[in-house]
Amino acid sequence: MEYRIEDLAHHSGATVRTIRAYQDRGLLPRPERRGRSNVYGDTHLSRLRQIADLLDRGYTLASIKELLEAWDAGRGLGGVLGLVAEVDGPWTDEEADRITREELDAAFGGAQDDAAVADAVALGVLEPLPGKDDEFLVPSPQELAAAVELHAAGVPLSAISGHLRELRGQVEHIAARFLEFTNEHVFARYLADPPPSEADAAEAAALVRKLRPLAQKTVDAELARAMRLFATRYLRQRLTDEEAPSHGAKVQYVPLPAETTRAVQALVGPENVAAFVTAAAEREVQSRTLDALAATSIGERKVTQKPQIH
Repeated sequence: MEYRIEDLAHHSGATVRTIRAYQDRGLLPRPERRGRSNVYGDTHLSRLRQIADLLDRGYTLASIKELLEAWDAGRGLGGVLGLVAEVDGPWTDEEADRITREELDAAFGGAQDDAAVADAVALGVLEPLPGKDDEFLVPSPQELAAAVELHAAGVPLSAISGHLRELRGQVEHIAARFLEFTNEHVFARYLADPPPSEADAAEAAALVRKLRPLAQKTVDAELARAMRLFATRYLRQRLTDEEAPSHGAKVQYVPLPAETTRAVQALVGPENVAAFVTAAAEREVQSRTLDALAATSIGERKVTQKPQIH
């Protein structure tokens, strides 16, 4: 097949301006010149579709150029695209579901709460379906089910949303650290010189398949350990006077940066983090109170002191 640039744009979905920009960047081979016309072929159409696919996968134009140059040099793209597909694939066996607005309202006690639904959409717990105002996609039915159970136990929807936001930030930090760890010790040798060779990309994809469940297993095990530790401690405090707060005092949990928590754990041990942070905060408050009292006292003395006449 032969195409004029307008025909190529129509078949590829790209604009004429985009095609010319790709040519200028070296992403697309120059067309064949016939008289006063430029003629494109199936090779150009295939290349435009490859670029569009890589852009959809999150690659930049600069990295796409490197990959296509490797392809043109005979190194192949199969392994790289296989690695990308492996990383882009689902990281859980859970399957998405659908729910109607009527079913959603019934699950949360029958009350219609538009603000809570909008919050769930903003968090990605619900995804609107195009053309269906009364139906949603549920990417994680387990997450929605947990929210239903918490609400049934008496937790307000606003509190559930706030807790999810806080939890998501902490989990994203854990995921980032896990990726940094595995990249440093596992994947760096395969991805040191992008684009990776066909064999390196295929081997890295196999490792992703093998290591993928380890992140969730590690977090599950550590969460179970932490829940057992803190639940036991909390119950002991409730049943005895050991380390109990003063009568009538309310306990408020404040999130700390992960780096701060790790530093305190290294200093005093995991079991003493709460006591250390409490003592440090109380010492700071007392110090500031003493400073304020001293400053007030000095100010009062200056005001009441009579000036000396010589």
